Amino acid sequence: MRHLNYSHLHYFWTVAREGSIARASESLHLTPQTISGQLKLLDEAVGQPLFNRAGRRLVLSDMGKVVFGYADEIFSVGAELANVVRGNQLVGPGTLKVGVVSSMPKLIAERIIAPALMGDDAVRVDCHEASLEPLLSELAIHKLDIVLSDSPVPDGLNLKAFNHRLGESGMSFFVQRKKARGYKKSFPASLNHAPMLLPTQNSALRRRLDDWFEDHEIAPRIAGEFDDSALLKAFGEAGVGVFAAPTVIEEEICRMYRTSVIGRTDEIEERFYAISPERRLRHPSVVRVTDLARTDLFSGSLIA
Repeated sequence: MRHLNYSHLHYFWTVAREGSIARASESLHLTPQTISGQLKLLDEAVGQPLFNRAGRRLVLSDMGKVVFGYADEIFSVGAELANVVRGNQLVGPGTLKVGVVSSMPKLIAERIIAPALMGDDAVRVDCHEASLEPLLSELAIHKLDIVLSDSPVPDGLNLKAFNHRLGESGMSFFVQRKKARGYKKSFPASLNHAPMLLPTQNSALRRRLDDWFEDHEIAPRIAGEFDDSALLKAFGEAGVGVFAAPTVIEEEICRMYRTSVIGRTDEIEERFYAISPERRLRHPSVVRVTDLARTDLFSGSLIA
C-alpha cells in the first residue's frame, strides 16, 4: 500500500465505531452502497479484508483491529487539533464540552467543572446530561471532551474510553429540618420503615445502598425512585422522605435544600470518574478540572 486514502480510512473507522454500515451511513450522510464501495477499495489497498461477517453483523478481522487502532489515534489527534485551533481563535475562549451522567450529583459536577470557568484560562463550558451509554457514544465521536460519571465504563462496551478516577465519598443521610430529631437518636435503626427517596435500581449507588440496608437489617419504605439526583433532593426538601448524598457536599445540600444531616456512614462509598477518549488526559481544561477535583474536592480520598 503506497498511499493511504484517508477518506476510505475515515469511512472504515466510522463503520467500526457505529457497528454497522447502516448506522455509519446515517452518521456520514452517505448511502450504504457508497460506504460499501469505499470499504472494498480500502480492503484492496490493504490486501485483505478488514471486516468479517458474523451473521448480519460486521466484526473486525485481525488486520481490521490493527488498522482501527491506528485510525482511532489519527482521528483522535485530528479532533484534538481542531479543538486547539478553535480554542486559539481570537473570537473568544475555547470550549469545554462536558457530558454529565443523570445520576451524578449536580453539586459534585458543578464543583468539578467550575474551575474551567474561572481565571485567566477560563473557557466556555457546554454541558449535556444523559445516561452513561449515550454520552459515551458522543465521546467516541469527539462531540464531548469528557464525561463525568458516578460509575466507570462498563466492561465489554465496544468503545474506546478510559476511566480516570477522581475520588470517592462516604454517604450522609438527610431529611427536612423539622423532622430530623426523630431520626438522629437511633440512626441507622431509625431508617427502618422510614420513607426513603432512592436512585433507580440500575444505578451503582442504589446497589450499594440496598446492600447496606440488608447488612443492617433495615427495611425502608420506598417513597420514590429517581434518575435525576437534583429532583430526588427537591422531594427531600419538600419533606417526602429521607435521602442519601455524598458527605463531601453535605454543607451545600443542607443549605440549598433546607435539610439536616441525621447520620453518616463510610460503609457506602460513591465513586466519581472522568471518562475520556484518550488514556492520557490532554485537553488543558480537562487536566485542570480533574487535578483540582483530586486535590480540593476529594483531597481526603484514595485515588486509584
